[in-house]
Amino acid sequence: MCPQAPRGSPGLRPHLSASSVGQEGARPTPCLPPAHLPLALPPSPGFQPIRCPPFLPCPPPARFLPAAGCGAGRGGAERGRAGGAGPGRAGPGRRRRRRRQQRGELCSPGPPPDMAPGKPGKSTGASEDPSVTLFREYLRIDTVHPKPDYDAAVRFLERVGTDLGLACQKVEVCQGRVVLILTWQGTNPRLRSILLNSHTDVVPVFEEHWTYPPFEAVKDSQGNIYARGTQDMKCVSIQYLEAIRRLKAEGKCFARTIHLTFVPDEEVGGHKGMEMFVQRPEFRALNVGFALDEGLASPSDTFSVFYGEKSPWWIKVKCMGSPGHGSRFISNTAAEKMHKVITSFLAFRESEKQRLKSDSSLTLGDVTSLNLTMLEGGVSFNVVPSEMAASFDIRIPPTVDLKAFEEQVAAWCRGAGDGVTYEFHQKCMDQHVTSTDESDPWWKAFSGVCRDMKLQLKLEIFPAATDSRYIRAAGHPAIGFSPMNRTPVLLHDHNEFLNEQVFLRGIDIYARLLPALASVPPLPAEG
Repeated sequence: MCPQAPRGSPGLRPHLSASSVGQEGARPTPCLPPAHLPLALPPSPGFQPIRCPPFLPCPPPARFLPAAGCGAGRGGAERGRAGGAGPGRAGPGRRRRRRRQQRGELCSPGPPPDMAPGKPGKSTGASEDPSVTLFREYLRIDTVHPKPDYDAAVRFLERVGTDLGLACQKVEVCQGRVVLILTWQGTNPRLRSILLNSHTDVVPVFEEHWTYPPFEAVKDSQGNIYARGTQDMKCVSIQYLEAIRRLKAEGKCFARTIHLTFVPDEEVGGHKGMEMFVQRPEFRALNVGFALDEGLASPSDTFSVFYGEKSPWWIKVKCMGSPGHGSRFISNTAAEKMHKVITSFLAFRESEKQRLKSDSSLTLGDVTSLNLTMLEGGVSFNVVPSEMAASFDIRIPPTVDLKAFEEQVAAWCRGAGDGVTYEFHQKCMDQHVTSTDESDPWWKAFSGVCRDMKLQLKLEIFPAATDSRYIRAAGHPAIGFSPMNRTPVLLHDHNEFLNEQVFLRGIDIYARLLPALASVPPLPAEG
């Protein structure tokens, strides 16, 4: 996804997962919240505010009550350990919170006194939309790597699904990795279904660099909700569910079945999640016709829509050479060969960086990104090593000939000398893209709703990798879309947040998209 330079901590980078990407030197762009909200961030110089109509969310229907055992809440914004646990580690406060979640004792805190802007504001109560309360409950479930509490997430989502009258199915794709399927049956089950996919895991955090504890879902006085997963991608999971809640409360039903899948391990490549799930008979039984998955926030007024992804290649280059004493000029060393390898790889990186910089029509998804991510070698200061290794993370757009690109990699290694080899630790060869032609019935339904709602779309190739690549590789069209405009891109960054009004607007959007997609007339192949 999109790593950024951490706010307030120059030189320190957040943990990045297999799906982490970002343009060099990128910083979260200040954005403008909806016109009737106070500014959460100062606009850039010369930035012209774009006014939009006030949001008009529908009144939420009745919803389930918190689990028995929840008390009346606590005064003040809920807080936890602010630091010291380190990335991905569960400190004492988080372990106590997880035990309370497992016992069903943890619920939303009571409303604290009004606070100044930028301070914790009202948490819950009569003034908070129940959909926001549900979102914050989900954010408090600790599904951070390396030890995500998947059981708690599945129990929570299954409870919500049961409350909505959705059929529930659990598929264990491998030990400890469960895919939850919630199903809203259509009136014509022979038609291909709509798949709404989201992942339950989140990336590690550096708690000491967060303004609020990253698993407390604190909401400040401006309505910004701070927690890991607010953008990536627990928001979308709850937006799917709350849109269905609204449609069912209105008595709607549709010809096509709607399936929701909640999958594990996307943030570590999806190899024990969606990659295995699409190969199982339970996935084939879903009879998928079209899928929605995650996208990215957009700092501007537009909404990003992703119809394809880059192919991630992780390459490890090994250089063998002559060893010797550190005081001598040894010939044919591994370090000299490694220098040539790195020079070749990084020269290509610079050329792609300049191509992106010089052509305003290009996005990060249109160029090949390449980064040197690991270096290995040496045993002592005074010993010339006989072996060195370098690892590269390369993301290749679908417009590039993959066979020709691998030949280029091989040429760089040959040019460095004898004893230079490379191996793949990940090599995605799928280059499927989803049609965005108006003649395509799925895209016509999606884009038609967006036009009716006056949503400005920006079509892009996703710059990293999501579970959509496995869905497309299985032969199903998929669109990456997270309805978060006027929002800085903060996934994987410190202080990840989402404004509650942007979140609620996303429910409005899905409540329009789902009927359109689930009502696409029978296609020729469906009889």
